[in-house]
Amino acid sequence: MVEPMSEVNPPEHGRMRASDADRDSVAHRLREALAEGRLDPDEHSERLDAVYRAKTIGELVPLTEDLPAENGSTASVAPTDFRSPRPVYGGGRIVNQQPTSQSAIALLGGADRSGSWVVPGTFVSFAVMGGIELDLREARFTQRETTIWVCTVMGGVGVIVPDDVQVRVHGLPLMGGFGISENTPSVVDPDAPVVHIRGLAVMGGVGVEYKPRKHQDGIEE
Repeated sequence: MVEPMSEVNPPEHGRMRASDADRDSVAHRLREALAEGRLDPDEHSERLDAVYRAKTIGELVPLTEDLPAENGSTASVAPTDFRSPRPVYGGGRIVNQQPTSQSAIALLGGADRSGSWVVPGTFVSFAVMGGIELDLREARFTQRETTIWVCTVMGGVGVIVPDDVQVRVHGLPLMGGFGISENTPSVVDPDAPVVHIRGLAVMGGVGVEYKPRKHQDGIEE
């Protein structure tokens, strides 16, 4: 019989149920470790699978224990220190923080950026016979207007955006295509971030799709 929880008898932190933000935070650190060469692709894939299978905070802890902290100076901070951020909207996404990533490159492979990452004023994505996914649903921005430069050759770049971010596509397709989903929001906060998608698609494609955020009305992808 499961003992009822109460303020007097709270669950141990390691047994606390993990949130989507907890998992995304760990996944982001694993992607950075892969980019720095601390993990090889097989290790990264194995750990990433474990991240999204994890049900509790305690299951996430071992996945980053042997990695340095995000500033690279000290030992890894275990997920017990994580705090799920409150969702931000519109103008609240513009922050005075350092970007967490400047570019995404995929050569005969794949790359992605997702979770609560900070996007610089200019971001570069380059895909050659590979694929890149940029998920902006939980992103923050250093400037109100952001430019994502895209170059894809026989590859693809997908950009996922929430309903409180404006997107404007200015790309040049050469035997390729630039597209945006039809379900664009009809009303947007006037102070909301504006993302410009610019660049070149050669025998490849660039797609922009609006999707709900994970916490919105329990909608699942």
